[in-house]
Amino acid sequence: MAKIKREAKRRSALTKDRVLNAAVKLADSGGIDSLSMRKLAQKLRVEAMSLYNHVANKDEILDGIVEKVVGEIEVPVVGGDWRNEMLRRANSAHLVLMQHPWATMLIVSRPNIGPMMLRYVDATIGCLVEAGFSYADADHAWNAIDSFTYGFTLQKLNFPFAPEEYADVAKEFLPQIPQDDFPYLHGMSKEIIAKSHDGVHDLQFGLKLVLDGLETLRG
Repeated sequence: MAKIKREAKRRSALTKDRVLNAAVKLADSGGIDSLSMRKLAQKLRVEAMSLYNHVANKDEILDGIVEKVVGEIEVPVVGGDWRNEMLRRANSAHLVLMQHPWATMLIVSRPNIGPMMLRYVDATIGCLVEAGFSYADADHAWNAIDSFTYGFTLQKLNFPFAPEEYADVAKEFLPQIPQDDFPYLHGMSKEIIAKSHDGVHDLQFGLKLVLDGLETLRG
């Protein structure tokens, strides 16, 4: 009897927000493939059917956890210095997505139209338009920045070696990169081995190139 009462209390305390927060934690710890209604119910210590009082299905959970993550990203200030705002936005997105390794693919592969995402996108477009970009150029600019930021993040999340391993890995692979066949890749590898170049990809370097290029479009 006491167990039934405890279960009823947990069900009554369950909310959509609590379900989504638990789903984010589950995805953070085990990846998006670990997220199922059964595992989520286990984490919340309720029956799986109780979840359906708050979310219709797994798709609604996926939409909801994307919203949670996007809500953590800094939103650009409309009317602010466009370049600083886009830098702040991109750096914030990268940091947040590194904390939620599963989120980038959901953002780029699903039609996300929740209020947090709409606010985020609207402020981005507004910042660019108010800075002198046409709507068309603002669209190109926003997508160029995001394509680089998301791609950089995915590469960093999935790259098979840590930065401190680069020199040793380059030394190991150097015999497979003969100088006569691949002179420039061989030369770069030797610089990494000698540690005169660290080989680490730089988010700021790439963002600067993108923003410098976009400046030419600004009206």
